[in-house]
Amino acid sequence: MTALTPYLSSFLREHLPKERRASQHTCEAYAQSFQLLLQFAAGRLKLKPSKIEIERLDAPLILAFLEHLEKQRGNSARTRNARFAAINSFFRYLEYRVPSCLDQSRRIHAIPMKKTDQALVGYLTRDELQALLDAPDVSTVSGIRDRAMLHLAFAAGMRVSELVGLRLDQIDRQTMSSVHIMGKGRRERVLPLWKQTAAAVKAWLKVRPVTDAPELFFNARAQAMTRSGFEYILTKHVAAAARKAPSAANSSQCSQYSWTPRRTST
Repeated sequence: MTALTPYLSSFLREHLPKERRASQHTCEAYAQSFQLLLQFAAGRLKLKPSKIEIERLDAPLILAFLEHLEKQRGNSARTRNARFAAINSFFRYLEYRVPSCLDQSRRIHAIPMKKTDQALVGYLTRDELQALLDAPDVSTVSGIRDRAMLHLAFAAGMRVSELVGLRLDQIDRQTMSSVHIMGKGRRERVLPLWKQTAAAVKAWLKVRPVTDAPELFFNARAQAMTRSGFEYILTKHVAAAARKAPSAANSSQCSQYSWTPRRTST
């Protein structure tokens, strides 16, 4: 029997971030998937998580875990598939390091993904977008920050993971005409900024508290902004915007596992 802990630790701490160059968001999502799996397996096997062996994570247990996600935790098929993708990735990693687990890995890979409906991409009207961008109270420091974040999310089309991880050195602070983004697969792209977006970011830079933190945005405790922190901010301002443009209440997918801003209409 093979101890799980050293291989899982190496997979999450070395293989994903250094060999595969996965984003911080991907690493965190995979870690959360295995946290849930180990909690489930520990209860089912009556073992401490640290005592679980790789061979105990067989196909029937993995399938039971996936059913648990949907039935007991109420996860969507899309979230279930995302958790399963993390597990599949780990067992592919094991195939080259623990050959005795090849058959076990093959059986796990044979578990099918759940079919999901392909949702149509929504969009905001100009009035809805303007209502959302105008929602923050720019007489406060937090409101100036929030408006800059909303501008970058919607006008520049940044992913939430890119937005909360944005650093000062990624912005051309002389011209304020563009921002450099390191996206999925470590691919770099340059996003042009609208004049209004550049103005919103400039306003934030003027009032941004002095700190050694490299991140452009942080919370009231001077800690780096998180996905959940931004989603809370977004939800608050969507509610405010809905009072001016009621249809704006449907402008985000905050409860989705992978949230992205909806595009605006032209």
